[in-house]
Amino acid sequence: MAAALHPVTAAVTNRIIERSRESRAGYLSRIEQAQHDGPGRAKLSCANWAHAFAASPEGDKQRMRNPASPNVAIVSAYNDMLSAHQPLERFPPIIKAAAEAVGATAQFAGGVPAMCDGVTQGRPGMELSLFSRDVIAMSTAVALTHDAFDAALMLGICDKIVPGLVIGALSFGHLPVIFVPGGPMTSGISNAEKARVRGLFAEGKATRDELLESEMKSYHGPGTCTFYGTANSNQMMMEMMGLHLPGSAFVHPNTPLRDALVAAAPRRAVEIAHGSNAYTPMAVVVDERSIVNAMAGLLATGGSTNHTLHLVAMARAAGVVIDWSDFDELSRVTPLLARVYPNGSEDVNAFHAAGGMAFVVRQLLDAGLAHEDVVTVAGGNLRAYQQEPFLQDGQLVWREGAEESLNPDILRPVSDPFLSEGGIRLLTGPLGRAVIKTSAVKEANLAIEAPAIVFSDQDELLAAHARGELNRDFIAVVRFQGPTANGMPELHSLTPVLGVLQDKGFKVALVTDGRMSGASGKVPAAIHVSPEAAHGGPLSQVRDGDLIRLDAHAGVLEVLVDAAELAARPKASTSGSNVGYGRELFGWMRRAAAPAELGGGALFGELA
Repeated sequence: MAAALHPVTAAVTNRIIERSRESRAGYLSRIEQAQHDGPGRAKLSCANWAHAFAASPEGDKQRMRNPASPNVAIVSAYNDMLSAHQPLERFPPIIKAAAEAVGATAQFAGGVPAMCDGVTQGRPGMELSLFSRDVIAMSTAVALTHDAFDAALMLGICDKIVPGLVIGALSFGHLPVIFVPGGPMTSGISNAEKARVRGLFAEGKATRDELLESEMKSYHGPGTCTFYGTANSNQMMMEMMGLHLPGSAFVHPNTPLRDALVAAAPRRAVEIAHGSNAYTPMAVVVDERSIVNAMAGLLATGGSTNHTLHLVAMARAAGVVIDWSDFDELSRVTPLLARVYPNGSEDVNAFHAAGGMAFVVRQLLDAGLAHEDVVTVAGGNLRAYQQEPFLQDGQLVWREGAEESLNPDILRPVSDPFLSEGGIRLLTGPLGRAVIKTSAVKEANLAIEAPAIVFSDQDELLAAHARGELNRDFIAVVRFQGPTANGMPELHSLTPVLGVLQDKGFKVALVTDGRMSGASGKVPAAIHVSPEAAHGGPLSQVRDGDLIRLDAHAGVLEVLVDAAELAARPKASTSGSNVGYGRELFGWMRRAAAPAELGGGALFGELA
């Protein structure tokens, strides 16, 4: 029997359903039309269909001539530069062989770009990062628009890639869609040691060679980075939304269990394909309740603040409208169950070993903090995701996951959480609306009042630190970093510097209309401030020396300047360049960008 839903979870869900009534109905109407039209290849002419498999092996050609033989699309973010996506190179042959074994075919329908914020951090390329999500969504649509498929598999892992794949696939929500992850790399040096060397480098006490050696020992093999940033938060959310096979998220790449899970995905896709008794279109899996489940998982595990953008965008692609107030209200009743770096000392491998997603799902369901009665690609409901995959005599099986945490320093039950609340809060006030990740910030640092020092980009702040000008209490205002200004790059390069100043005993914080990494940590940061400075938001009128108060307890972000005086001030502008490194190609996206609280991308005026 399902646990009674928490009244706040129920209230937020009902509010989302009501708010989304018109947009969700419009989305489902489009999907229903596509369902009634039947499988795409049934509508293709003989010439169309012959083109679609002209280069296929002879056995595949014979199966594809059979209208009862399902054809599964593969859409992949493979490249061999990025550790998380390099393992995907091996997946298509495994998928094709598994499909053949059940009388189906699988085709590599298309690739999508995958860029890494860890590589572009602090570089001009980071200004393409958020908009790459839109490019991935459109690339996914191009791959599926051949309309020759009965189901689809999405191969992608990291920050913008999974959200982009979700958005693109939802345009084909009449298809069953399963997400196939690659898993994290094995653990390298401790996160504490990595942070220590970064701090020394920020102070000029470690050489670049020493820093590089440390980073190479941390990022050392195939798989996702092992800290709990946006990439691993993606994998958690795909479990909470029922788009993975259960327990897929954190199994290492290039292992027998990972290969077995990859092979199981096309088999399951065929079982739930159009025309089967278990037909499970993506549009039914992704609804208001599964979106609330994703938020609950994000809050309970201290996940990435980037998903206050990405999850909003994914939801809108399904006709579901959420905002930061929903995150805030759910955060107040969802306890923090996990301490994973940067919110703790251990990585996702230790989280997985301690009980991982199966434990989190069980705890949230038993406490009524997540919806059990959702549709998943695994069949049944979300209880399937409190199971874990294992190999038994070489065969893939699922067993009940841990009912108790195997390491209470990493993972705890709802009855004994690390914090009584989740890790994301909404801040409001004269400067606009913003979000803050509180789960890694010490209690003493959750409220700060200090004079502003205003910067137009992160390089100005880093230069001021190098000149020794920041050894004092201050709140850094880094503006003109929103979607319209420059594509909303992450400002993760500021974390070591601000962390060092805080460790010296200074009261410091960050206020910005830009993003921080999913790995943002101990320094209080009011991020995604909206309206952004480039839209004439109040950040454009803040001056050096203005007192700013950031209070995560009270949910307040304000500048202590008389309202009339602030309104009378001229609005600053930026002379930042949007040319070079491909940035000139994305001008239309900057001009079309939605505000941060609407997802920040360029597509959502049309999708809303």
